[in-house]
Amino acid sequence: MYNWFRNIWLAVTTVLSGMWVTALTMCKTYQRRTFTDTYVYPEQPVPVKARYRGFHRFDLTTCIGCEKCAGACPVDCIYIDKQKSKVGKGFRIDGFTIDYTKCMFCALCVEPCPVDCIFMGSNHDLSGFSRDGCIVDYAKLPLPVAWGQSTLNPTAVSESKVLYEPVWIKGEPSPFEFEDAAK
Repeated sequence: MYNWFRNIWLAVTTVLSGMWVTALTMCKTYQRRTFTDTYVYPEQPVPVKARYRGFHRFDLTTCIGCEKCAGACPVDCIYIDKQKSKVGKGFRIDGFTIDYTKCMFCALCVEPCPVDCIFMGSNHDLSGFSRDGCIVDYAKLPLPVAWGQSTLNPTAVSESKVLYEPVWIKGEPSPFEFEDAAK
C-alpha cells in the first residue's frame, strides 16, 4: 500500500515540475522583444557575420573564362558562355549565369578561381514572384553589380532581364571612362 501512494506522489510531483518549467518558459517568451523590434528589416538589412555565404558577387573585369568555378560546382548551376577574344588574348565572357534554384551556397566555386573574380556576398534576400528571377546572368547586370562593386538585389536582376547585350566586353574601354571624359 505504501508503494502505491509513493508512486502516485512521484507521478504528481513529476507532472507539476514539468508544468513549472513550461510556465517559466512561456513567461520568458512573452517578455522578450520581437524580431521586428530589434531590426527594421525592409529598410535596414539584417546584419550578418563576416563568413556568411550569401548570393555571389562576380567581378566581370577580372574573369578569364577558365571555367574552374563551373567545374567545381557540385550541382552544376554555373553556366559560362564565352568566345575567343578578337582583342588580345583570352576569352570574351558573353554570359556568366548562376541558377539559384539549384545553388546550395557551398562556396566551392570560390576556391578554385585563380583571379578571385567570384566570391560570396552578404546579401541573403533575392525574393521574387517567379523562378525566372532566380536565374541571374552576371554579364548582363548593371555595371556596379557586374563589376562586384555592389551586391545583387531583385531590382538589378529584373533590369538585367531587359538587356540583350553584355554591358561590357573585355578589351573594350570602360563606360566609366566615357562618363569621365564627358565631364
